[in-house]
Amino acid sequence: MNKDHQLSTDPYKGVRDFYPADQFIQSYIFEHMSRTCELFGYEEYNASVMEPTDLYLSKTSSEIINDQSYTFSDRGERSVTLRPEMTPTLARMIAGKSRDIPFPARWYSIPNCFRYERTQKGRLREFWQLNADLLGVSSIEADAEIIALAHAIMRSFGADERNFEIRVSDRRLLDAAYDAIGIDADARADVTRLLDKRDKMEDFDGKLAKVIGNNAQRLVDMLDSTTSTAYLEQLRSQLNAIGVGNMIVDTKIARGFDYYTGMVFEVFDTSGENRRSLFGGGRYDNLTQMFGGEAIPAVGFGMGDVTMRDYLETHNLMPSYVPTTELMLCVVDASAMSHATKLAHDLRLDDVSVAVNFSGKKIGDQIRQADKMKIAYIIAVGEQERNSGQYTIKNLATGHELTTSADKIADHLFSAMG
Repeated sequence: MNKDHQLSTDPYKGVRDFYPADQFIQSYIFEHMSRTCELFGYEEYNASVMEPTDLYLSKTSSEIINDQSYTFSDRGERSVTLRPEMTPTLARMIAGKSRDIPFPARWYSIPNCFRYERTQKGRLREFWQLNADLLGVSSIEADAEIIALAHAIMRSFGADERNFEIRVSDRRLLDAAYDAIGIDADARADVTRLLDKRDKMEDFDGKLAKVIGNNAQRLVDMLDSTTSTAYLEQLRSQLNAIGVGNMIVDTKIARGFDYYTGMVFEVFDTSGENRRSLFGGGRYDNLTQMFGGEAIPAVGFGMGDVTMRDYLETHNLMPSYVPTTELMLCVVDASAMSHATKLAHDLRLDDVSVAVNFSGKKIGDQIRQADKMKIAYIIAVGEQERNSGQYTIKNLATGHELTTSADKIADHLFSAMG
């Protein structure tokens, strides 16, 4: 190939390559999300990354569909979108089999999603997002549970309550304000999206005034004067009773999606280094109606992997990389290669994760390679080991050595690794 036309090794802008150490962190994040959801009784589901574009046109933010979606026509001239979020897909699946699904249904998924937007800290074009939803229940207990689940996931990562807060509001406050002021139904979605970006937007007042005119300041004053409601205080009381002590009523929380109908919340990092919204969600009781069926009450949230990783880094909660390989067999000479391979096979039957070094390099180089790969244990396999049936297991971190027979290697490793 002509050097002037060599392919770049960089990934597509806004997406990531996951080398083993990166994938370790990603898997760590997913495992905490999954384990905590399952502790709350949630079941995992999934779906294709491709959806008909019509699924998003009526209920998802028009900004996402018009400006940020990856949308294309397939060979059948059907408009297809790579999912920018999971909630419409969940609503489609629930509506499609609502008669067969036992309610209340507790479902979770960790899909990858795509949005064509300007890349910045906390925002990429491809990301993974935990979606946890409780469907078929309209009570305040369901709202409390979904917030408690979000809180439990944060705590499972080692987050201290002082380092994050859960800001909660209610879309019904917005609806009441819109009704009181007389804001047209056609303008409400645009107003809500402006309110959602209120603290991050330049000239918010001017942009709001362009949409609702002289009512802009009246709306802001009305919302800012509302400090809480009986429902929000009852929600706070229920959360306090189950150990969630960092809920804050914040009527500035709006959430930009059109489908929210009640409680909405966002989880914020309180650190000065990363003071931002991490994730959020809320109640959406009417989304399944767009498929022609009955309304099924639902509440849920989405937690992205990018902002979660930023949070872990900010608060020194990142785990140390541990390879999946527990043991490397370093082959002293070529004549011992088949013996090392057979030993590895036997150890795998005992659930030991083992790699054989086929490089043919000097034994010292093989040990250095194992150390560089952070593999904890090595065994040098040569003619002596083959003839005696005795193998010396070395802990590379401590230098401790133990000589034992092949049938005792697995027991020793499991004991040493706890």
